[in-house]
Formats: sequence, structure tokens, C-alpha cells
Amino acid sequence: MKVLIVNKFLYPNGGSETYIFQIGRQLQKMGHDVEYFGMEHAGRIVGNHAHSYTSDMDFHTGGIQKLLYPFRIIYSLEARKKIRLVLDDLQPDVVHLNNINFQITPSVIYEIRKWERQQKRRVAIIYTAHDYQWVCPNHMMMIPATGEKCFRCEGARFGECSKNKCIHNSRMKSILGTMEAQLYRWLKTYRRVDCIICPSRFMAEKLSTNPLLAGKLITLYNFLDKEKPEQVEKKDYVLYFGRYSEEKGVRTLLKACEQLPEIQFVFAGGGPLKEKLAECSNVRDLGFLNAEELRKVISEARFSVFPSEWYENCPFAVMETQQYGTPVIAADIGGVPELIRDGVTGCLFEPGNTEQLVSRIRELWEDSELLKKYTDNCAGVMFDTTEIYCQKVITIYREALHE
Repeated sequence: MKVLIVNKFLYPNGGSETYIFQIGRQLQKMGHDVEYFGMEHAGRIVGNHAHSYTSDMDFHTGGIQKLLYPFRIIYSLEARKKIRLVLDDLQPDVVHLNNINFQITPSVIYEIRKWERQQKRRVAIIYTAHDYQWVCPNHMMMIPATGEKCFRCEGARFGECSKNKCIHNSRMKSILGTMEAQLYRWLKTYRRVDCIICPSRFMAEKLSTNPLLAGKLITLYNFLDKEKPEQVEKKDYVLYFGRYSEEKGVRTLLKACEQLPEIQFVFAGGGPLKEKLAECSNVRDLGFLNAEELRKVISEARFSVFPSEWYENCPFAVMETQQYGTPVIAADIGGVPELIRDGVTGCLFEPGNTEQLVSRIRELWEDSELLKKYTDNCAGVMFDTTEIYCQKVITIYREALHE
């Protein structure tokens, strides 16, 4: 099978890039031809035989070309022209879309279907939803100025994005985001996609509020290629790892740390709230760690805390922690509760509720039998490997091709 993976960034940049590189390598191991389409960039590590990519769009620099960005981020003629060269060369059976909005734009969907008609052959278009972009223009369902969780755009009321300056707290960027969402709703563009892979039931539920998407959604949790480590001796600390930011609930966690001076907390990561960590005497900041260092810190923690306050999708941090044999206290939000067996491999708390978080941490710290129960139960936690995940993806491809 020939597969074209489309993503705006073709270099390591975030979660969607990790996803496309790993499934691309695995599909190749399974004997499939895989190529990639996206923006050209000095750091690009994958590509296509046609050597065809869109020009790099850097919203922070860009020079005079930046004047054209408001038009190109809504509908890209360049992306249609460049992807056509790849389609002609590769002759794909499947086009697997990922993070395409703004730099690539959904305009490529029209070129794929046009090529399909002209070639008189079936092409499956699959989309993996890494965020809520197709129902929320700022993709996070959160108002940045206030941190308020929000789904006011439900039912395609995209004007709420402009009203609340939801994209980078900028009126102009929010207007452009609203225009893009309204355009593709009016054109009914997304109905041309065959199947949408959602990494959580929560995301599938939110995307289903768009009638054009409702019948195309499949829930498929993320993969995790992490071997269970040998049993290690637990140490006396509670762990947080990830981004130090408001939406991740770090400020709430730090308030809890202040109320639990008898407990040692270890943080690993970085972000805008980094300086706040120094204000807590019982917090030790390790900064960014490499993979092996992080594995060791996770494995040796009594338990970890995942206090996020935005609608998380399928966070690897929650998956990794349990697979490394460490229980999790996590916020009951988004797709998080789908990954934890509450009262079995960890427990949940109301996001942003400092007092409830303090209570959960204190209980698990002081109750050795409960902690042992959670820790023992984590020994049975396993998530799909990339190979198993890709076997399921291939089934999705084949079913879409034969519709």
C-alpha cells in the first residue's frame, strides 16, 4: 500500500510530529511505501521523491512575505499545486492528514479528490485529530485571556472566537481563525474525509457535534513503545513532569505543595512558571531530562501528579507513568479519565480544586496499603505498541478504500 502522510511540520516540533514519524517508520517496516508532504524547512527529516513542499511560513519573522499570510492560512493555492506533484509521482492509495490547518490548509482535500476523479481510482483520506481544531478555531477549547474552559463554538458558532480573541489573545488572528472555520463549514469540506481517528472518546464526542464529522469518527488511543522496567525501589518524593504552565495546572499544584511542607516534590520539565518553583522550599526542579533520566525519575517516584486544567486529549505522561509502575493522581478532565482506572491504578480530582488535590496527595502519601495496591495494579497496565496501533490503522485504511 502507498501512503502519503501530510503534516505542516516535517521536523521534530511536537506531538503530531512524533506521531507521524513513528507510524511512518512502522508502516515502512510492515512493507508499505510511505512519503510525506508539508512545509520545507532546514530541519526537515522526512520527505517525498517529488521533492515538492510548500514554502516555510514563519509567523514570527517572514519579512515581506508575511503580508500574504492572512490569505494563505485560509486557503493555499500553493499547497494544492505542490501536493499535486506528489500525488502524480507517488500514486497513493491513502492520504493520511494530520496537523494541516493554517500552513497547509484543508484546501489540499480538494486537490486530492480532484486527482482521484481524474485518475479514476479510489483514494482514502484519513485524518488523525491531534486537537479540537475542526470544531474550535483556537484548537484548545480555552479562552487564553482568562484561562476559562470553553466550547462556545459548539454548533458552528465560530464568531465566539473573534469575540473572545481566542487565538493568541489577538483580535486579528482570531478573526482569521473564524473566517477559516466559517469557510470550510460553508463549503462542507470535511465531509470529503473518509475517517477521523480520535485519540480519546472525549475528543470523538466533541468532534461529533459537527454533523459533517459525526459518522466518520473512530476512537484509537495513542501507542506507547515503552518496555516495563525492572522493579525498582521507590523513593520518597511525588513527581510532576511536563510543561510548567497555567493550562497544565502547575500553579494549582504549587499551591498544594505549599500546604504539604512535609512532602518532597520533584518537578522535571520547563516553562513560563519555572521561577515560581523556587518559591516552594519542598520543590526540587530537575529541569529537562533525557529519556533515560526521565524513565528513572518516573519509576522511582512514589506516585505522580497530572493536574492539567485544559481539555487534554490522550496525554503520554499519564500513559508512561502507569506503564513504568507508578500510580497517578490526575485531573478529571478531557480524555484523562479514560487512561486511569480510578481507585485502581490511581485516582482523579476536580481540576483546579487545590483542597481536593491536597487531600488526594496526603491520603496516598500516608496510606501505604493504598499506595501498594495502586502500584501493584500498575504492573498490569499496557497500551498498544506502535506495531499493534499500525495494524489497526491499516485496517482503517482498507475499510475506507472499499467503501
